[in-house]
Amino acid sequence: MIAGRLDGRPLVIAHRGASVDRRENTVEAFEEAAVQGADWVELDVRLSADDVLVVHHDAHFDDGRLVRETPADEVPDYVPNLAEAFEACGDMGVNVEVKNLPGDPDHDASDQVCAAVAGLVAAYRPTDELLVSSFDISAVDRIRGTDPSLPTGWLVVERHGTDLVLDRAVAHGHGSVNPWDEIVDESMVVAAHQRGLRMVVWTVDDPGRISQLADWGVDGIITNRPEVARRIIDSRLDGT
Repeated sequence: MIAGRLDGRPLVIAHRGASVDRRENTVEAFEEAAVQGADWVELDVRLSADDVLVVHHDAHFDDGRLVRETPADEVPDYVPNLAEAFEACGDMGVNVEVKNLPGDPDHDASDQVCAAVAGLVAAYRPTDELLVSSFDISAVDRIRGTDPSLPTGWLVVERHGTDLVLDRAVAHGHGSVNPWDEIVDESMVVAAHQRGLRMVVWTVDDPGRISQLADWGVDGIITNRPEVARRIIDSRLDGT
């Protein structure tokens, strides 16, 4: 299970790095996230044609090539592989989002990307500084099946059936639920914690909402503006 800050403050998790100020999912964005005070970085991974994990959100590069059909040595220069991304993240924790949804042009029903992620991430971070997540619960199930020690989280967007969603996450053995900010209220945070789940909310840039989520006791806030979130959380909880 991911570790929070010892003082109870939610983790500031930089969404694809400091993605307002630098190109998302790049070494520069991850390095800038550290400068802005992020505790963690969230990033996306897909497999290249030669089964290298590369950090990219969309299934296609800007030039139209499919990531899964492009060898690692031919990806655009700005796209790091996962090992390079971990190195750029320095001492920050890392939330690796596995991109392999049914319907994606590079979807792999065998979940080979999940096995690749599970085989790599533990070499770069202790488990309390890692979270592997996906919108596809079968993908995070596969991660747990490959390495049960890895903390896993299920990304959710469902507006209804909160109890069913939370109960399903528990039943599948996942320690975290990562809901879209628009569906989160205080009762959902309480219900998650009652089940022993941590809650990491995405993607939140509004200062008032960041403060509210901190007040409700969420465990992590994924934001495009880590500097803003850091300032709000620290000043609010320090009483300044």
